[in-house]
Order: sequence, then C-alpha cells, then structure tokens
Amino acid sequence: MRFFIGTAICILGIATGCELKKDRDTDLEQARYNVIFILADDLGYGDLGCYGQQVIRTPNIDQLALEGMKFTDYYAGNTVCAPSRCALMTGKHMGHAYIRANSLEPLRETDSTLAQVFKKKGYMTGMFGKWGLGEFGSTGTPEKKGFDRFMGFLNQMDAHKYYFDSMEVIRNGDLLQISIDSTRYTQDIIMEAAFDFVIENREDPFFLYLPVTIPHAELSVPGEDLKPYLDENGESIFEEAPFEGNWLYRPQKMPKAAFAAMVSRLDKDIGKLVDLLEELGLKEKTFIFFTSDNGPHAEGGIDPSNFDSNGPLRGFKRDLYEGGIRVPMIALGPHIPSNTINTSPAAFWDILPTFGEMLDLDITFPHDGISIWSSLMDPSAQIAHPYLYWEHYIGWEKKFTQAIRQGEWKALRIGVADQPLKLELYNLESDPGEQNNLASGFPERTNEMVRLMESASIKPENETFIYYKDIFTD
Repeated sequence: MRFFIGTAICILGIATGCELKKDRDTDLEQARYNVIFILADDLGYGDLGCYGQQVIRTPNIDQLALEGMKFTDYYAGNTVCAPSRCALMTGKHMGHAYIRANSLEPLRETDSTLAQVFKKKGYMTGMFGKWGLGEFGSTGTPEKKGFDRFMGFLNQMDAHKYYFDSMEVIRNGDLLQISIDSTRYTQDIIMEAAFDFVIENREDPFFLYLPVTIPHAELSVPGEDLKPYLDENGESIFEEAPFEGNWLYRPQKMPKAAFAAMVSRLDKDIGKLVDLLEELGLKEKTFIFFTSDNGPHAEGGIDPSNFDSNGPLRGFKRDLYEGGIRVPMIALGPHIPSNTINTSPAAFWDILPTFGEMLDLDITFPHDGISIWSSLMDPSAQIAHPYLYWEHYIGWEKKFTQAIRQGEWKALRIGVADQPLKLELYNLESDPGEQNNLASGFPERTNEMVRLMESASIKPENETFIYYKDIFTD
C-alpha cells in the first residue's frame, strides 16, 4: 500500500509542478515584463561583498543577491571586452563568433542581436554605456542592431576617459555625436540617460542594456565618492603606490582608493536604479541581471591582488584561467527564488535563448547557447552543457590560448611563439583555483578535451582573427 501512496504523491507532485510551470508561463506571456541587463566593465569575481569582498563596500548589489539568485559558475563571453560583448549580443561562443578579439571590427549586417529580438517582440530597447561592436559608418552601429535609444561610446578607448568632450547618441533613429560637458563624470551622464529611458517607457515593456564603463581604468572618480576610502587628512586608507600615467591613462595618486571608490560608485548607481523602479511601481514586473564582461584588470595603477579581485580563482583579464572569464552573475525578478545560489555552469551565449524562453521571444538565427530558464526558476534543476568554449590571442605576446569546460573538467591549450605547446587539465570541483595540472596523469581525458576544442572552433570568417590551426601545428 505504501508503494501506491508514494506513487500517488509522486504523480501529484509532478502534476502540481507542471501546473505551476504552466501558470508561470502564462503569467510571463501576459505580463510583458521589463528586462534590465547591467554589464560592469572589468569587475572581478571577488570585487563584490556577496562574492567574498572584505574591503570594498557594495551594499546595493549585495541586496540584489539576497533578493534574487547568485551564480557561482557563470562565465563571460571572453576575457576581453569586444568579443565578450559579441557573444552576449549574438549568442555565439568564441569558436563561432564573428568578433573574437579586441579590435575595431564591426558586427556585420548579417549578424543578428539580442536587441533585435526584443524589438521584434514590441519592446522599446535602450543602451547606455559602452558598445564596442561598430564605429560610425559601419554595419555594426547600435541603431542598426536593434536599439531605439543609445547614449554612450561606440569606441572602447573613448569609454575609459571619465571626463570627456563627446558621446554618441541615437535621436529619431539616427546616430549622432554630441558635445558633452567635459567637467562632468561620464558615469553620471550615462546613468541619467538610463533613468530617463525607464521613466519614459514606464507604461510599456522595455529592454534596458546598461554596459557601464566602470571600474575599467582610467582610475578616476569624483571626490565625493572617494571620501569613504580616505582618512581624516584626506589621504588614502590604503598603502598606495602612485601611478605616473601613460599614453592610455592619466596619473592617479591613490589608485587603490580610486578603484575601490569606482566599484562603490557603481553600487550606488545600481541602488538609485532600483529605487527608481520601486518609485514607479516597476520592480515587481522587471527582471534584473547583473554581471561583468570579463575578469579584473591590472591597469592604471591597480593590481587584482590589491583587493583579491579574482577571489579564489587563478588569473585575471586576458587569461583564460577562471579569473579571466568566471564573473559574478546575479538575477532577480518574477519567479526567480530569493536568496538562492545556482551552481550550474552557464555563459553569456545562454542569455539569448534564456530570454527567448522566458519571454516567448522569436529567435530565428543560429546560436550556441541553451536556455537556463528552468534553472533560474529552480536552482536544483541543473543545466548540462555539452561544453563551454573560449579562445583568445594576445598579439604582443604571440600567445594563443584555447579553453574548454565540460562538467567538472577544464582544459587549456596554450601556444606561444618559439615555445613548446602547453596542455593543462584541471578538476574545478576539487581545484577551482587551477593549481594542480592533471594533464600528464589523465592523458585520455586531456586528449578528449583537445578534440572537443578543435571541434568547437571553426576558421574565423574575418581573416584579421587568428585560427588555432595557424598556431597549433604538428
């Protein structure tokens, strides 16, 4: 008798679960929820309090993690900005993406984007911050890639000057360059434009893409934001080594204090955005996603070790070790349980199909991602990718790296000019810091991971990008 009772309970549980999912799907389809996707620039896995940061203050972002879901194994599209953003917008990993390195190469006319999918569904689409996927006159500018509103920087180099004289905007469907007050902090201008977009579209569904420019170097922040990291004499509370400046960035007397203040400034602005949503009665009908485009930088006078910015991970920006590509990810919104942790590996190219399933968006072009919507509703619903793949070339080092994750295993193949090829294998479950190379002890597993790397990467359609076969020759 116990068997039949248990079976009945099980069947009832399945039926109830199906009904709940049906109710959720109906609710999502009818409500036309807003989506806000916040992308920090060079924020490390360990830079937030909710990810273990002990010094830099991030109370507003930490609160988002309490109200939503925190991912432990979430990955950027790549270890530098342009290809990472390409993966986010097009849903393709680095073995298939058109843009595979930091360059001025634009998206092509044939490259469809996440914003175009939202626009086709009737959403107003706005982007404020750094684009990096197409300059003026190219096929990859924001107004050609699905955005109704834009204010920010097309060029990533311009984006990292925080007191600048011009920005690009979309007005009446046209892309223009306008003069701005060069005495104003550009983060203020970007956030004000984002706030205006939310207010203007409070009655209709919107997709807000917010790729802010901080805390990327140049390390610069208004004096008011710097105060929490200064002593009573106006000096940094940290032991500082002043940065003398270079051709990219201006000098900074207190780089550690400036970096900490930039992260806290980002946190404050996110708090303002959430307050605005609450004031307008929009928070309960808005999904918010927060992440970073790659690991922490070592530029402008800062070092990731100063604040343990990569947490327990090895490496940082421009590495394909975990510290270069594993990033914070927080998601909250309707049907996403609060104060939960998701351990499923996922990556930028999953965003496109996830939003597609979540909001019934029509995606008609090929992509590499899989929807993790079921895992967002229930973190125990693990999502199994066949693999996650990255590749990256550093020209000045003549160094090409491939990396692949399959389950708990991570492999890297590293080629540097005139040096022997390196193969590395790590078990991320027991060794998330990638300290113990197991390649020699598990040759069959290593060889299988290499075969997966080779199957994951096709020859770049743009000849300016490197193909692994041009580096890894027998």
